[in-house]
Amino acid sequence: MTELFRGRALVAAAVTVVLWASAFVVIRTAGADFSPGALALGRLASGSVVLVALLLLTGAGLPPRSALRGIIVSGVLWFGIYMVALNWAEQYVDAGTAALVINTGPVMIALLGGLFLGEGFPKRLMAGIAVAFTGAVVVGSSGSEGAATVLGVVLCVVAAVAWAVAVLVQKPALAHASALQVTTGGCVVGTLACLPFTGQLAGEAAAAPLSATLGVVYLGVFPTAVAFTTWAYALARMTAGQVGATTYAVPALVVAMSWLFLGEVPGPPALAGGALCLAGVAITRWRPRPRRAPAARPDGAREADPV
Repeated sequence: MTELFRGRALVAAAVTVVLWASAFVVIRTAGADFSPGALALGRLASGSVVLVALLLLTGAGLPPRSALRGIIVSGVLWFGIYMVALNWAEQYVDAGTAALVINTGPVMIALLGGLFLGEGFPKRLMAGIAVAFTGAVVVGSSGSEGAATVLGVVLCVVAAVAWAVAVLVQKPALAHASALQVTTGGCVVGTLACLPFTGQLAGEAAAAPLSATLGVVYLGVFPTAVAFTTWAYALARMTAGQVGATTYAVPALVVAMSWLFLGEVPGPPALAGGALCLAGVAITRWRPRPRRAPAARPDGAREADPV
């Protein structure tokens, strides 16, 4: 039964990865007609409608008070700040580059764990941070638009930090509430946080083509309502590190989707910098295999280790 639950969690994580990868591409296209805040509000409002309807249909009810702090903090950070920062970043960098830099999130999680959870700063962590930071610098200096590209990379880093903190506070909330309750609560909180952009959304939606508006709705229904619920489902049944490792596939999928649908491919310097970002993440997550004990011989002696 444990293997069955783990298999379902892996499928949920895979659904999340594919839908989140598509979000980078759709944000790039819809961002031509919607400003960052308006796009975030439209996406979150659409997602909230779907999630609240599911909550009512399933009879799950409101989350318990013990989960509220994690829901509120993760809602403001992940559904609010993260989405506005990502939308803004993709005004300056292509979707593939944004995905490469934002996937330094696991590095941020490890760093925050050292700062606030007493996990320390082992050499492997510091080496991974150095490599990932170097990659971000390479990406930032690779664009032809100079300062604009640097701003885009900085916004991606802001989004990655918001994601990392949100994961740390969301995990405990899932011990008290279901994945649907946590996701719905977070999405509603994010919508409320983005209400100052209501005027922008109304004006831009009136002028935007139907395809852009449908893109906003798609972002709300699939990469938000569906993907965040499947993420929470997987996170409740796997460790944060295991689920976070599945996001390594996102940049590759985004680059492929951007090439297919947008005709965009990051330049060689950006790809090299992105590879450094992911290498830094891999360094922080790497764990050496424990050495096996030498096998015992029939006479009771132990075989010597190979030289």
